Amino acid sequence: MKIYLPRDAAAKALGAEAVAEALGAEAAKRGVEVTLIRTGTRGMIWLEPLLEIEIDGQRHGFGPMLPRDVPALFDDPTVHPRALGPVDDLDWMKRQTRLTFARCGVIDPLSLDDYRAHGGLSGLRRALGMTGQQIVDEVKTSGLRGRGGAGFPTGIKWQTVHDAQAPQKYIVCNADEGDSGTFADRMIMEGDPFTLIEGMIIAGLAVGATRGYVYLRSEYPDAITVMNKAVETARAAGVLGGDVLGSGRAFDMEIRTGAGAYVCGEETSLLNSLEGKRGVVRAKPPLPALEGFMGRPTVVNNVISLATVPVIFERGAQYYADFGLGRSRGTVTLQIAGNVKRGGLFETAFGITLDEAVNDLGGGTATGRPVKAVQVGGPLGAYLPASKFEAPLGYEELDAEGGLLGHAGLVVFDERADMLEMARFAMEFCAIESCGKCTPCRIGAVRGVETIDRIAQGDGAAVELLTDLCETMKEGSLCALGGFTPFPVMSALSHFPDEFATAKEAAE
Repeated sequence: MKIYLPRDAAAKALGAEAVAEALGAEAAKRGVEVTLIRTGTRGMIWLEPLLEIEIDGQRHGFGPMLPRDVPALFDDPTVHPRALGPVDDLDWMKRQTRLTFARCGVIDPLSLDDYRAHGGLSGLRRALGMTGQQIVDEVKTSGLRGRGGAGFPTGIKWQTVHDAQAPQKYIVCNADEGDSGTFADRMIMEGDPFTLIEGMIIAGLAVGATRGYVYLRSEYPDAITVMNKAVETARAAGVLGGDVLGSGRAFDMEIRTGAGAYVCGEETSLLNSLEGKRGVVRAKPPLPALEGFMGRPTVVNNVISLATVPVIFERGAQYYADFGLGRSRGTVTLQIAGNVKRGGLFETAFGITLDEAVNDLGGGTATGRPVKAVQVGGPLGAYLPASKFEAPLGYEELDAEGGLLGHAGLVVFDERADMLEMARFAMEFCAIESCGKCTPCRIGAVRGVETIDRIAQGDGAAVELLTDLCETMKEGSLCALGGFTPFPVMSALSHFPDEFATAKEAAE
């Protein structure tokens, strides 16, 4: 009996280890030989722990599993009360365009043989036969953009580092996934770590870098463990090191753990931390592409950006570019969370609407109450009301609606959400997490909390002051922490003005 069960952090949090223990105990009791393969999650978090059994060549799902459900699996799994049928036929899976996450939940994440059997390393083998400029051009043609926030074209960033002259260049993966409601980076690192390693090697070949670092947040112990083991495995197999796959080309990497500062998700703050310094923002210019880690030209890309690169080289740049809309090419990895019935990761071509993501795929709120707002792009993303739900999810398209796609995390709120309190939370979050380098962020966020408190106490004149303050923070902050905080604040004020007025009336 071949059984697949996730060891992903989400599945473990929902009881996967207890199910694994129950499987071992029941198999021993019945004298049945069981092959238990621990995988990443498929992304259907509401069904975790999602156990899969191979039946007639297809993987059938059972979930959410509890230890007491295990004995019935050994009787007749086809009539099990938790039976879901073939996993690939489930609506959530069938409707996806899984490119970056094609192997996630399918393979043993630490088996290089499993990775190769599912197309792994074919992109790298192709890249090894290309020049650095050809690799950069391929990424440009694909239309791949940064998946961590600003959506900057990946190929342009690589071109800058490629053209820079230096004795040493670096590839740095920003795995400091600190945004609320986001978990795509963690999922790929825990479920398919070799695709990130392969993407970083290709990036190194493109720009002439021989060294890479993954800056991984300390709050992800499972991802840290998996990534370290994957790097050791890749190095032992000759995928990393001084002779990548026997090509004579060199690239090696290591995993570094952050100390928990949200601001270290900003690339220059991350670089300071990586160098052993305090995690504060650097002024730009110079750009990290020219003077980054240790003052050398450095590619800094998000996990999903780098993990997508092998797909582009395996399938071809045009294949990838054919998905999406406008300037948003390829797929977007939606992370649906918050007060929602079906939360999880859904990979699809750019262009899906918020309404489809939240009400159709997500099934509306978990409470059954009407959806009031969705915050898109983490704690510094805008709150979008139901009237904006027909907006397609693309970088420019969402920007036109006053929103930010960011890391594509969607946090759902029902009608009970207090939008004045949510605006206050954004300012308070910024005040706590600010590195203190620039005045608009350091002082502005503190004044912002005080100003919103004045509005809550009935000071209507403070609304105009809050608007001016947000404009100052947006235009004057050194990085996105202070510069983007106005998005949740002003979107709450713009789309839910009655709640700010109600606060005044209540005070009176």
